[in-house]
Parts: sequence; C-alpha cells; structure tokens
Amino acid sequence: MKDFLKITLAVIVGCLILGIVKSLLLFGFLGTVSLFGSHEPAMPSSAILRIDLSTVQIAEQTEETNILTAISGSQTHTIGILDAVRAIDAAAADPAIKYIYLKPDMVTGGMAEIEELRKALSDFRKSGKAVIAYMENPTNAGYYLASSADKIYMTPHAGGMNMITGISSQMFFLKDILARLGVNVQLIRHGKYKSAGEMFVRNEASPENLAQNKELIESIWKAWTADIASSRGISAESLNSAIDNLELNFPQDYVDAGLVDELLTLDDLETRLTEFFNASSFDKASMITLSDYARLTVGQNFRADNTVAVIFANGNIIDGNADQQVAGDRFVRIISEVRKDKNVKAVVFRVNSPGGSVLASEKIRDEIRLLSEEKPVIASFGDYAASGGYWISAGCDYIFTNSSTLTGSIGVFSMIPDFSKTLDDIAHVNITSVNSNRHGDIYSCLRPLSDKETAYMQASVENIYGTFTSVVADGRSLDKEYVDSIAQGRVWSGDDAVRLKLADCKGTLSDALHYAVTASGAGQDLSQWNITEYPKPLTTLEILAKSMNNSGSAKVFKGTPLENVETAFRNWDYTQSGKVFARIPYEIDIR
Repeated sequence: MKDFLKITLAVIVGCLILGIVKSLLLFGFLGTVSLFGSHEPAMPSSAILRIDLSTVQIAEQTEETNILTAISGSQTHTIGILDAVRAIDAAAADPAIKYIYLKPDMVTGGMAEIEELRKALSDFRKSGKAVIAYMENPTNAGYYLASSADKIYMTPHAGGMNMITGISSQMFFLKDILARLGVNVQLIRHGKYKSAGEMFVRNEASPENLAQNKELIESIWKAWTADIASSRGISAESLNSAIDNLELNFPQDYVDAGLVDELLTLDDLETRLTEFFNASSFDKASMITLSDYARLTVGQNFRADNTVAVIFANGNIIDGNADQQVAGDRFVRIISEVRKDKNVKAVVFRVNSPGGSVLASEKIRDEIRLLSEEKPVIASFGDYAASGGYWISAGCDYIFTNSSTLTGSIGVFSMIPDFSKTLDDIAHVNITSVNSNRHGDIYSCLRPLSDKETAYMQASVENIYGTFTSVVADGRSLDKEYVDSIAQGRVWSGDDAVRLKLADCKGTLSDALHYAVTASGAGQDLSQWNITEYPKPLTTLEILAKSMNNSGSAKVFKGTPLENVETAFRNWDYTQSGKVFARIPYEIDIR
C-alpha cells in the first residue's frame, strides 16, 4: 500500500509539472503570436508607396498575418480590396506620399478585385501624382494593372515568362472515365445553360454551354482590352493583333507595340525612382508598403452614430453555422444584428459567391428583405454573384457590378451518382437494401433511379426554379417571363448583366459605399462615416486554429488544370445526393 501511494503521488506530481510546463510553453507561444500581430509601422515624413503584388495578396477582406506562414519565412500579406482602395485614396491626399511604385508581377486575386484595384490606381493619378510600374514577368492580370500607370518599365533581360496571351477557360468532361469506373451520375436540372454537373454526364460541352462560355470570356476580355487601349493610347485591334500573332515575345517587342515605355535593369530603375523622389541616393528614398500604409490610415472610427455596414458574403453558400464560407444560419444572425443596430444607417452587401445551398440562400434573402425595409441595402458584386449568390442579392435596392463579375446563372440542379456497377463489376461487392418503404434507398447512390423517382426529383427542381425566377422578377421589378428568357442557368458578365437589367450599373465597392451613404439621407460625405465590416475578420489566433484544422485538407489537384474543378465541387459529398443546388459549375482564375 505504501508503494502504491508513492507511485500515485509521483504520478500526480508529474502531471502537475507537465501541466505547468505546457502552460508556460503555451503562454510563450501566445506571446510570440501577439508580437507578430502587434507590429506597428512608422510613417516616414516623405515616402513612396510601394505596391509589390508578389508580397501582397488582394482579397475580399484583410486578414491578420498567419503566424505559421510567417515563421516559415513567407512574407505574403492579405489585404482586403476595401482597405487597399481606401489606403490608395488616402495616399492621393497625403503630402507625405510622393508617388506609387507598382510591381504587378505574380499578382493574385479575383478578377473583380483586380479590376477595382486598377480603378483605384487610375483615380490616384487624378491627384497629380504618378504611378510607376515595373515588370519582369508580364501576365494578363499583371499588365492590366500596370497599364494604369504613367510610366511602365520592363527588364531588358530575356528569359522572363511573357504570358500576355489573352484569357482562357477550360472545361473538363468526365463521362468516359466515370463509365470505365462504373459510375453513372444522374443529373436533374432546369435550364439549358445550367451546366453544373454537365461535366459528369457528357464527354464534350453542350452547344449552349460552349456558347455561353465563349461569350463570357470575350465580354471580360473586351472590357480589359478597352481599358488597356485607352490608357496606352493604342487601339484594341492592334493589341489583339499583337497577341494573336504572338508578337509579344521579347522585352523590346513590348516597347515596339507601345505597351512599355522603356527597358531598365533594376539598378537603372533604382536610379530613376531616386530621381523621381528628388533624393541623393536610392537608400534615402523611403518606401512604405501598401499593407503598412493601410494599417496607419484605414479603420479609424470616430462617430459611432453614423455607420455604414459592409456585409461580406464571400464563398460558397452552405447550411449551418460554420465560421467559414457563407453559412446560412450564421449570416442570418449577422444581418439581423446589423438591422437592429440603430447606429447603422446604410448597408453595402458585398457578394462574392458562386452560390450553393438553396435553403441557405432563401434564409439569407429573406433576412436581407427585412433589412431593406428599414435601411438602404446596396449590393456590390465581386468576382461572382451567380446562382445562389444572385438569389441572395436580387432584392437589394441597387446593384453595382464589375465588368468581370460572373453573375446570373439563374437555375438549379441536383445530382445523384449511381455506384452500383462500380461495386458489382469492379469491386465485386454485392449490396442488399432493406427498406421500410418502397423508395427508402432513393438517395443511397447504390442503384439507378426509376422513372417515377426521376420525375419526383425533376418536380422538386422545377418548383425551386420557379421560386428562383419569382425572386428575381420581384427583386428587379421585371416580368417573370422575361427573367425566364435570360435565365435557364446562363452565366453573364457584369457588362451583360447591366444590359439585361440584372444589375443597375457598373461600379466598385467604393462606388457602392458612396451611393449607400447618399441613399441614407444622413449625409453624403463618406469620410464622415464609420465603416464597419461583417463578419469580423479573423484574429491571429483564429487564423492559427483554422490553419491547424485545414492542415490535412490540401487540394489533390493544386497547380493542375483540374484545380478549379476541385474548388467548385469541394463541398459536395455523397450525403448531399438529391439536394437541390443553386451554383455555377466552375470558378475562373485569371493570371
């Protein structure tokens, strides 16, 4: 007994010591985390605003530094498009900022975010200050941004990746390989253009799907080339001719085509930047990054009784309360909170969603309807406001869209894969179902649907499609038959959406903010308003927890042409068989 007590006491003491050590390590780690998050930049009395898009990722909302990536040596910061634009606007009026030095190589971000950043750079030039761009590896998106600059310089060294070749999208069709695996995907949909799921049941694009994708890509590129041509004083025809004939290969080709002003080495560039700054040497030409400048100038709320709320609906629309994506129940609470806040006088609903759950979309739309009965609600479209993303925003008082926004896709679909042949012919597994009722295993994915079951599913899809078109007709004050004629699941560009009355005008998130405060009747000067974002951006600790939770969820096809397909369907699993979705079938990423 005495030995037992000694052993027991030793174990207890050991556990206590281990707990203390763990606590000390935890506090030390948290202290390190706080140091990463507590960096406060200093503002030079005179500086160049440096926007290096190889180290800054433009996203919908600003994120604090991910400590895991920071420890690993990554210097990439994520800044929200609103913060980026507000910082550039502040720099235009700040006498300490002399000009902007833009490095657009390796730009990442959505099409609409890139479009809005370019407009902010163009607006900055209206202050009389210059934007100077330097490129080494030009891409479609990188040059589109650079073309807003007063001067574009480029490295004279050959060997860089010259990737201004026009934009392109690829569609993948898996019917043949699925047939070899014995998988039969049963697709129920409404809309001849509703191509979500088409990749599983065809081995090539339907004529309607091919037509809509071609028109979509051409519309986006037309808007981008018009901006480039206008800025560079060339014609869109000459730009497209140079691209089509592969005339942009070597650095001098860009100068000859009028796309670049001069070829400079990095040393020559530093000399030029020093001259523009009126400094004696490059070391004395102080620079401040966009992220640091935004931290110093953005987010200073000073009048809590005069607030405009920006609600970011960013991601797939899903059911439940998840703290990621556009979770229906969580967003209902967020919108309700904004509605009940007496200090919020106007709302901008920023939608960047390809859609998803019909049920969650309807919940969010209904809450937006209640909100708009009390306050002006202005929609701003990001990269996507399609299918469910359009469903939740159609009832807003006014809609701004970017040219490159993918919107519309007014249609719904459901998928039920049948793995019976896979199990029987390939895996040699036999299944016996025991049901309480005749159709108890309809969603089991272990047998094909009967004609009656297919009709049952089709009736559900048709009913929801009718609801969707009614939502759009009511929200946009359009005739339902007209909505049906431009719906059928078809995806439109932002320019087409304005023409078709699915949106009111082209404009950025900043434009929507100015419109919202004017519509409130509480004052038109946005600088006199607080801007509050919902959902609240994640803290450093929340980002850390999210990174740990996602550590085992890396994309299988990352870096391959199938990555965008995997992204589009990453939230689908067999438990959602038979569920009706309002979602576009793909996500487009432009470089």
